[in-house]
Amino acid sequence: MAIKKIYIDQAVAGDAQTLGICKRLNLPAETVAGAHEVFAAVAAAPDPVKRGKEVLFLTQNKGAFVKLCPGTRHYTCCDYAILHIGTFCNMDCAYCIMQSYFHPPVLQYFVNHGDLLGELDRLFARRRICRIGTGEFTDSLIWENWTDLSHILVSRFAAQDTAVLELKSKTTAIENLKAFTHHRKTILSWSLNTPRVISRHERSTASLTARLQAAARCESWGYPLAFHFDPMLIYEGCEADYRAVIEQLFTCVSPDNIVWISLGTFRFPPALKTVIEERFPESDIIYGEFIPGLDGKMRYFKPMRIALYRKMAGWIREFAPNATLYFCMEDDEVWQKSLGFLPADRGGLPRMLDESAVRHCGLDPRALTAKMACDEGRGF
Repeated sequence: MAIKKIYIDQAVAGDAQTLGICKRLNLPAETVAGAHEVFAAVAAAPDPVKRGKEVLFLTQNKGAFVKLCPGTRHYTCCDYAILHIGTFCNMDCAYCIMQSYFHPPVLQYFVNHGDLLGELDRLFARRRICRIGTGEFTDSLIWENWTDLSHILVSRFAAQDTAVLELKSKTTAIENLKAFTHHRKTILSWSLNTPRVISRHERSTASLTARLQAAARCESWGYPLAFHFDPMLIYEGCEADYRAVIEQLFTCVSPDNIVWISLGTFRFPPALKTVIEERFPESDIIYGEFIPGLDGKMRYFKPMRIALYRKMAGWIREFAPNATLYFCMEDDEVWQKSLGFLPADRGGLPRMLDESAVRHCGLDPRALTAKMACDEGRGF
C-alpha cells in the first residue's frame, strides 16, 4: 500500500532524519503534539488497519531499542533479540498478528538513531554472541526507499565480530545493499510460502520467484542467507506446493550459505479471528482444524503440524543435509517426532543457532564461550 500522508512528532520536527524522509517522500505532512493525535485519526477510519498502512508517523523511541523476543515459557524459544526500529508494515497479509497487536496499528519510524547506536555499542561491548533482527514488529526492508537505516546498521555490524544482524523481508528492496561493506555480519532472510498462499493471503508482497531471485543476488554479493517457512498453512494439496517451494529454493541459492531455516505453522490469538473475518472476508484460513495452545493461541492439531513438519524437514535435508533447522514456538514432542532430536540434545536451541552464526558469519568463537559461561540467563 502507498503512503499518503506523513505525521511528524513535534519533538523530532527538526531532526535530520525527519527532514530527509519528508524530502524523499514529498507527501502532505502534519506536525502533531504526540502519538495520541495520530492514533485518534487512524482509529476513526472505517478500516483502521488499512489507514494505519497509509500514514507514516515519524517519532522517537522512548523505550529500549534492543529487546528480547516475546516468546513463551510453554514452547522452545530461540533467545533472539529485537532491534526495535519501528512498527507495522505497508504490506497486507491476512494472517498478520500486528492487525490486532497494536491499538490501533500505525506505521511508525523512530528517528532517534543516536540512542539506537548507543544501545548497539553497549551490546557489542559485552563481547557475547547475539543474534538480533529488525523484522519482529515490521518488515526489515520496507524502509529502503525512504531512509538510510540499512546502510547505518550494516556498516555498524560489519565493524564488530560478536553480533549478527538479520534483515527479514517479503520484498525485493535490496538494491542499496549491493554497495555496503558487510563482512558477512548481516544475514538477509526471506519469509517463504507457496504461490497460492502468497497470491491469496499476502497482499502487496513480492512473488515467491522474486523473493528467491533477490536472495540469489544477495548471495552473489557475499551475504549469508536465512529463510522462514512461517506461517505455513495446511490446505488440500499444500504438501505438493511446499515441496515445490523447496525445490525452487535450492535451484536459486547454495545450501552451504544458509545460516538457518525456521518452520512454523499458522497460529493466532482469538482476537485476530474477527479482524480477519472483517478485512479478508474471502479468506478461509481461520476455519481449519484448530485447538487452543498452551500460549492461548489457536493452533492446528499437533498431529497435523508434526506430519507437515516431518515432510518439510525431509525435503529440506535432501538438498541441504547440514542445514540448521528449527521451529518457532513448538514443544519437545514436536521436535522429537518431527526432527528426531530435542534442542537439549545439542545444547539448547540458542546454542544451535549461535554456533551456526559463528560458522557462517565469522563471529568470534570466544564470544560464544563467554555467552555460555555467563550466569545471567536471558536478558541484556
